[in-house]
Amino acid sequence: MTNFRTVELSPVPLYTQVKENLRERILDGSYPAHAKLPAESELSNIFGVSRITVRQALNDLQKEGVIFKIPGKGTFVSKPKAFQQLTQLEGFGEAMGRMGYEIYNQVTSHKTVAAPAHVAQRLGLAAGADVAEIKRVRHLNREPVSLEVTYLPPDIGERLRREDLAGRDIFLILENDYGIALGRADLQIDAMLADDTLAHALRIEAGTALLRIERLTHAADGTPLDFEYLYFRGDAFQYRLQIARR
Repeated sequence: MTNFRTVELSPVPLYTQVKENLRERILDGSYPAHAKLPAESELSNIFGVSRITVRQALNDLQKEGVIFKIPGKGTFVSKPKAFQQLTQLEGFGEAMGRMGYEIYNQVTSHKTVAAPAHVAQRLGLAAGADVAEIKRVRHLNREPVSLEVTYLPPDIGERLRREDLAGRDIFLILENDYGIALGRADLQIDAMLADDTLAHALRIEAGTALLRIERLTHAADGTPLDFEYLYFRGDAFQYRLQIARR
């Protein structure tokens, strides 16, 4: 039987102790994705608390997306979403690789185009100036999770044609291979519905909700360098950010 930590007399409410104990068992793999949790009555006996307390703990975990319930069948562990922290500037592959995920990038387009008006404005270029446009579908554990459209100065874009964009982040190539130090990024985040093109690339239904990010990355000297549109599947990925009151 999975080992549970006994709830204790504490200022922490009993349902919170039960919730965190269950969360630990899920995160450490004792209950893997899609595993069925014990019934409320069994959890009540295990923790020595009322079924109302257990139900409140389970409801909180369900609201957080950690578990899901199927009427008449029970409570099951959700497939965890991959996530990336917004507390530091790093590439998707860099962040996911550190967490043990398998990453693959499918380069669907790499060409020089006239900069769209918004792209030119964000990069500080004249309208219609040449820019490199690179489109990649990012795969996480062999499933498409995002489509990224990247705009860069054309000379950098040409150099990147010779690089392994299927296996490496552009950020790491810029810094480690080209010696271009990165400084900061400005992000704008909103939601949208997938059109036919995005739906096909991400293997989802048209009209599915997506997370859309505009990211403008500056070199260390403040020069705008890399502008991107990032489209993430909301069912498979999330960004996380911790903020303080003061």
